[in-house]
Amino acid sequence: MIADAHCDTLMLLVGEHPKGTSLDQALPGHLDLPRLIAAGVGLQFFALFTVPDQGTDLGLRRILEMIAQFHRSVAQSEGRLYPVLTAADVVPQPGRVGGLLAVEGMRPLGGSVELLEVIHRLGVRSGMLTWNERNSLADGALDQTSGGALSAAGRRIVAAMQRLHMALDVSHLGERGFWDLLEQTEGPVLASHSNVRALCDHPRNLTDEQIKALAARGGVIGMNFYTQFLASEGPVTLGTLLRHIRYISDLVGPQHVGLGSDFDGIGSAPDGLGSVADYPNLRGALDAAGFTAAEAEGILGGNLRRALHTIFA
Repeated sequence: MIADAHCDTLMLLVGEHPKGTSLDQALPGHLDLPRLIAAGVGLQFFALFTVPDQGTDLGLRRILEMIAQFHRSVAQSEGRLYPVLTAADVVPQPGRVGGLLAVEGMRPLGGSVELLEVIHRLGVRSGMLTWNERNSLADGALDQTSGGALSAAGRRIVAAMQRLHMALDVSHLGERGFWDLLEQTEGPVLASHSNVRALCDHPRNLTDEQIKALAARGGVIGMNFYTQFLASEGPVTLGTLLRHIRYISDLVGPQHVGLGSDFDGIGSAPDGLGSVADYPNLRGALDAAGFTAAEAEGILGGNLRRALHTIFA
């Protein structure tokens, strides 16, 4: 069963869709619960994202609204959607989708370990210190002018996340912060939705050195479907995505590749992969590219589940 380490659907539910809309209804974007189940998605990360100009107070309120929306959707799903809270919840359950809440940028927490503990009690199990911008914890991938590592507050948050067995996610984190985070931590680290910089030179993508470092820690890199992170020019197809998957597989092994679609947060996706309904096309492309059945199953979900089992243990 497929596992996807990033989507922005909750942001749309609380910000754009009519009030009362939930995940178990047919939605106009890239995914909803019926399509996830039909596509064989058994584990879906749901990002809690707030835009930088919302401010700390409004950002925190929006995070809480998205958490509430997720739990309402769980209640309305008649058991088809359930929260992922422990290692046991990562085990695939046919006909059901495990939803894992992940903070995308911790600026609204203001460096507060206490607030981190509160949202952990509300079901959050993964987090990125930054979005693209610099905040009080670290530099973002698109705002690295300070050249800084993690701040003292950033290190406290990272230490608390490890204590709480939360997944540390380095997508969107500046390079200096990336290396500092690895130095401060142990165990697998995720890059939930990032690609290969050697193939597409964008600061949101990872260098070979970063990919090797994540692999050495047992981490997984979720392939982002956003066309601008897959190729700097020309048409972007499933073949383009396969180039990134093959590159990482040749560099560190296919066991460190996963999916991080960024569905409902991207303006364009590869031809043939326009929504979760197209996942069979990806499985066929992996088979055609020569990946074994075991390797394909790992890329489609098994690798991410393995890392989460270790993190949650």
